[in-house]
Amino acid sequence: MPTESTFFLAGLFLLLAAAGWALGRFGERDEREGAPPPLNIDYLKGLNFLLNEQTDQALEHFLKMVRVDDKTIETHFALGSLFRRRGEIDRAIRIHQNIIARPDLAAEQRDQALFSLAKDYLRAGLLDRAENLFVRLSQGSRYQVEAYEQLCRIYEQEHEWQKAIDAGQKLEVLSGKSLELQIAHYYCELAEQAVAKKDYTAARAYVKKAQSGRPRTLRGALTRAEIARDTNDTKTALRLYHRIIDESTYLITEALPQLVDIYNSEGSIDQLERSLESLFAKHPEIKADVAYTAIVSNIGGVQVIDNCVEEYMLNEPTLMDFIDLQTIEEGNGEQRATALRKVRTALSKLASTTPRYQCTECGFSSQRLLWQCPSCKDWETQRPFTSVRFDSVLQRSSPTT
Repeated sequence: MPTESTFFLAGLFLLLAAAGWALGRFGERDEREGAPPPLNIDYLKGLNFLLNEQTDQALEHFLKMVRVDDKTIETHFALGSLFRRRGEIDRAIRIHQNIIARPDLAAEQRDQALFSLAKDYLRAGLLDRAENLFVRLSQGSRYQVEAYEQLCRIYEQEHEWQKAIDAGQKLEVLSGKSLELQIAHYYCELAEQAVAKKDYTAARAYVKKAQSGRPRTLRGALTRAEIARDTNDTKTALRLYHRIIDESTYLITEALPQLVDIYNSEGSIDQLERSLESLFAKHPEIKADVAYTAIVSNIGGVQVIDNCVEEYMLNEPTLMDFIDLQTIEEGNGEQRATALRKVRTALSKLASTTPRYQCTECGFSSQRLLWQCPSCKDWETQRPFTSVRFDSVLQRSSPTT
């Protein structure tokens, strides 16, 4: 059965046929005054290919029949775009290459064809070919801004972060838009690569560049804290992790487990408890974030954190359907502790099988924090879930009546 694209192409052929008829009717007339030329048989042949779903033959016929000139070039562009949207990249590439092959093509039309071909290559995953064309278009064409935007995307995929920085800085100048946050993350990526190689001097230099602009990203502080831990500078690491928690509650899920590990290794967990109690006195609402982090990261043995988890479990509306609060409250100390420990263990297991972060822009979710959303490609848009994800899992787990 003919598909939607088949009917579109058929319509395109009929449109060309009508155009040819009109040109013949009002241009080169038959010797008999007023008699239009007959409908070109080539159009009917191409239409027959399409209606029989012989798209390859129809394309070949179309390219041979319709010469690329000023009257038909936009039709070629429309056909190429249609094939790309349909995922038929090879056909889109052929059409745009056919346009470029025209020796007398105007410069503006050549740039348009190169830009379309670059998008074809990008869609096909041929990043090196797409990059070469976008680099060419970035040099003075009317597609400069779009070319640098696409080059940034390509370099992000290839993890060519220095090239991404260079392209981003040029894009800032051309577009007049600030890309400071995006470029800061490029520097953070370089810093993390340097940390992996234990090149801490280079890592510190990249972090410094990442934090030199506005708006600033706390990712740089996290990387600095990681460097401090790796180089046994625990004092600096603790200061940075505390600062991250104070400035951004959504990064508690990243900073708190590190704080607990450091204080445990230093044998000074009481200092962490005093620090958290001081924080709760100023911001009591942060207890829920601490409780959530403790559950998903399986943090236990710190009394002030355990208290937050217990308060969370006893006050979470959804959990009331699964916890016999009366039994817990009336039980002795050991029974109460055992019951709460079982609930906490169950929640930790649930958390290990469900996403922990979600993009605020497109809704993409993941188990770990991703600085760039794989779906919408925006930077630093992921935030941790709270009890909402537990709600959905628990509801699915509840017995049906």
